[in-house]
Amino acid sequence: MHIEVWSDFVCPFCYIGKRRLELALEQFPHKEHVTVEYMSYELDPNAEENPGKSIHELLASKYGMSVEKARNSNEELGRQAAELGLTYNFDKMKHTNTFDAHRVAQYAKDKGKGREVTERLLQAYFTDSELISDHDTLIRLAGEAGLNQEEVRSVLETGRYQKHVRADEQEAGQLGAQGVPFFVFNNKYAVSGAQPQEVFTEVLEKVWEEEQAQPSLQSLTPKKSKTTYCTDEGCEIVEDN
Repeated sequence: MHIEVWSDFVCPFCYIGKRRLELALEQFPHKEHVTVEYMSYELDPNAEENPGKSIHELLASKYGMSVEKARNSNEELGRQAAELGLTYNFDKMKHTNTFDAHRVAQYAKDKGKGREVTERLLQAYFTDSELISDHDTLIRLAGEAGLNQEEVRSVLETGRYQKHVRADEQEAGQLGAQGVPFFVFNNKYAVSGAQPQEVFTEVLEKVWEEEQAQPSLQSLTPKKSKTTYCTDEGCEIVEDN
């Protein structure tokens, strides 16, 4: 089973949804047959790298609410995160543009470290109050996740993996994603939002059962026909009954 997850590193529900999926997978009896791939999605491609405002002020401005109401909303999100063992430091978060972070994550995926880098970047933003658009910060974080820092520096300086990020975002639009997190199971089932753990459990079980019940290919050969085929032992004509 293959699961694709579209998310952004500054999306609070993305970290929550990621952890809920992981908890569901921990209890899934066939988890060793499941792969998870993280895809790029920017909530705000035009976001400034350093807007100079708190996350509460940015939220209030975006949705036309008071800063106090925005703060209360963030505190509720923080409580949901804490139930999953996550720490959200909203007062110190450095909201920023995530395009370069996604480029690093794309490079990490090519090196087999996509999941590690995705987790490290989410933790860096929500818990450690890091500026994840800063190149030196990205290089250090990528190194902590097991990547070669000089190669990451080259990726950032040369603009590599831009097309990969845009391709993921285009695919999300084609699939009908209205926001993130957005989960796609076996290119067949989509789950939008940070759903409860039991929802992910149900989807995992459903997809697994269908995968086991149906062959990957269905034969359309008529039951009564002459079949000619070749094997490594030779070619023959077989009269099907």
